[in-house]
Amino acid sequence: MAINESEIASVVNGLMEDYGKGRVIDEIKMFDYPDRAVIIDLLEKLKIIIYPGYHRNGNYRTYTVKNNISILIEDIIYNLIKQTSIVLKYAPEYRDADEKTISEASEQITFDFLDKIPKIREYIETDIQAFYDGDPAAYNKDEIICTYPGLYAIFTARIAHELFLLGVPLIPRIMTEHAHSLTGIDIHPGTTIGKYFFIDHGTGIVIGETTVIGNNVKVYQGVTLGALSTRGGQNLRGKKRHPTIHDNVTIYSGASILGGDTVIGKNVVIGGNAFITSSIPEGARVSVKSQELMYNYDSKHPVERKDIELDETWFYMI
Repeated sequence: MAINESEIASVVNGLMEDYGKGRVIDEIKMFDYPDRAVIIDLLEKLKIIIYPGYHRNGNYRTYTVKNNISILIEDIIYNLIKQTSIVLKYAPEYRDADEKTISEASEQITFDFLDKIPKIREYIETDIQAFYDGDPAAYNKDEIICTYPGLYAIFTARIAHELFLLGVPLIPRIMTEHAHSLTGIDIHPGTTIGKYFFIDHGTGIVIGETTVIGNNVKVYQGVTLGALSTRGGQNLRGKKRHPTIHDNVTIYSGASILGGDTVIGKNVVIGGNAFITSSIPEGARVSVKSQELMYNYDSKHPVERKDIELDETWFYMI
């Protein structure tokens, strides 16, 4: 098939005309947006720093851990300052700032973030322990570090959260959405997460921006910690829209816990597929009411029903 240059020119001219309508999607920013590939590369380099004995830096020939880390840190500093300088213009307080102010702020943010790495490593060490203690299929901690998607999602969320707290726009969300695309686990960088956080399997988990999670919390696949309603749109920005989960809570698969006023007390167990929009007292066990099993043996036997028997200490929620 011969290519008709006039037809190509007609399509291009039509697009040029369409681009001139002044809409958000028409904006052409040559250097005013962050480089997603660079940000993902920063994550990979931070992974080497967090786990120095597990993920090696193949880009350089180095002979000691100190030399290797020095090279990585230098690379991170350069690229994080550069990317932060780009995105700070999205923050209202820097919208009209000059380049010198933005450059100085980017440098300060970068070094403030690097100072947080020991804290991030401290928390991730507890997460690894929680994975090992909570999953009988984990034969060793090396397996968890090298293969578990839940740990990767938490690692990314902890890094992104520190940048989020430092007021960095866009970059934290790019990081967590990258982890989301790889793992199926969607954790907003604004989420506050305590120590010993365990995500089992993880696919389909959604955790909203203003969620607060305590220590020793275990979450299974398909769980939503979300907002009760988003009909208010931008009027809800900055308000507590997502639940608070206290220490030692287990949330089984498919459960949804919604609302900024919803507080799950310590030592609560949330059964699978529960839909919760109000607070649960400490020590309660929550399940969907009147569950039943339906089964038959073969075509000659009728369907039998059997209520699921639960311990009387369970706290029922419809």
